[in-house]
Amino acid sequence: MLPAELERALAVAPAAREPFLGRLAAMERDGQLLTNRKGELCVVAKLDLVVGRVQGHPDGFGFLVPEEGGDDYFLNAREMHKVLHGDRAVVRMSGVDRRGRPEGEIVEVLTRANVEVVGRLHEERGTYFIVAENRRINQDFLVPPGGTGNATVGQIVVAEILEQPAHNREPVARVKEVLGSATDPGIEIEIALRKHALPFEFSKEAVRQAKRLPTEVRPADRKDRVDLTALPLVTIDGENAKDFDDAVYCERKGRNFRLIVAIADVAHYVPPGSPLDRDAFERGNSCYFPDRVVPMLPEALSNGLCSLRPDEDRACLAADLWIDAQGRLVRHRFRRGLMRSSARLTYEQVQAARDGQPDELTGPLLEPVIAPLYGAYQVLLAAREKRGTLELDLPERKVQLGEDGRVASIGIRPRLDSHKLIEEFMIAANVAAAETLSDKSLPALYRVHDQPDRARVESLKEFLEPLGYTLSLGQVMRPRVFGQILARAVGRPEEPMVNEMVLRSQDRWNEIVRGYAAAE
Repeated sequence: MLPAELERALAVAPAAREPFLGRLAAMERDGQLLTNRKGELCVVAKLDLVVGRVQGHPDGFGFLVPEEGGDDYFLNAREMHKVLHGDRAVVRMSGVDRRGRPEGEIVEVLTRANVEVVGRLHEERGTYFIVAENRRINQDFLVPPGGTGNATVGQIVVAEILEQPAHNREPVARVKEVLGSATDPGIEIEIALRKHALPFEFSKEAVRQAKRLPTEVRPADRKDRVDLTALPLVTIDGENAKDFDDAVYCERKGRNFRLIVAIADVAHYVPPGSPLDRDAFERGNSCYFPDRVVPMLPEALSNGLCSLRPDEDRACLAADLWIDAQGRLVRHRFRRGLMRSSARLTYEQVQAARDGQPDELTGPLLEPVIAPLYGAYQVLLAAREKRGTLELDLPERKVQLGEDGRVASIGIRPRLDSHKLIEEFMIAANVAAAETLSDKSLPALYRVHDQPDRARVESLKEFLEPLGYTLSLGQVMRPRVFGQILARAVGRPEEPMVNEMVLRSQDRWNEIVRGYAAAE
């Protein structure tokens, strides 16, 4: 049916014509409707068409991952010539390949995921083209005459895509930025920033808003806040950390503990819907590279007003957690507070103090601050072990750069009890936050881990047996089962591999939202 015919059939009033046509356009963008060659509207669900996201492969073929779930559709190199990795498209099943996978034929591209491409400039017989750094993009991008800018052959460039690929047409792109030579120090990070479309520059509006913020806590910022400045809260972070987001304090109450986890009150300075809020939403989190950080908020906030620096008053959100001798969270409350960090500590400093080697800074804090923190950690850890929680110990790599900016070494970052201590406290604070939201019937996002897929567990069993481990497939696969395997591997040469394979055997977590019905 033509749009005009549908409009007449529904007797759309003249005043509603524009919203009606807008709704049709939106349904096409969402992949619910499709316009055929005759200009007629077709319902995608009734045409046995599938909407999904294109996932390219370095070898030239690809897949369409359906939005509604189900098997992926194999896209051969000919079909992949019409799209780029990340595009949203509609496919029709065209057959089954030798492996029994459904094959797809691109019917229409709904949205293009790429407006720029990062790659190396090449020249062949007078024709310039760009080969993408992202190996999932196999097409070469032709560069039109005059489109190379100041770039020379062999350089890494950022190019604006002028024409998207089609069945009988190569994509076309024009150089807009030269990143440098492929051998330049730090070029990998410049490539990664652009290849993954990481927003590393703030909008002008967000920069202006950040400049209007104060450099210290104002009298108005202290209003309606509980004064926590007398408590010796401390931050514990990595040696090279520049922003200090959270602070902790603990005191013994007989055999029990009162733990305070405080975080910088960013929301106080970043109103919802403001330019800073929009930029932070786009980023979602800070990204850490060996030589820099791409922060979620401008430095005036991330390293200044919202960094819990020692001996400076800071607005905070504090979780008061009461933990009993069995590691149970028996009571909690959240309060907006005003705090003053007593010390900026590192994981190594805290661990050394715990192990009997305090320095000038940690010595006076050992008994009143550090010892109670470890006490609370020990009871929380014991409760975790009693529950049989899966505790994967995967080594974290540390990249060390030389003076020339090149990678000098890649080593294993030691995982200390001080690291686990902070992790355990953050989990406890998150549990308290989830309980608070649930009690108030507010919407909340949860991670739900399903039972591991049987095929993955069978693969794990085949891997473990030659190493002398047993895994019965007839039992319910609870975290405790995997925990026993991990505990047996501790200290053995195969420990890293066992941890990695147990992780791979687990089902991916799903996000679900609870509480909307109650909230509405």
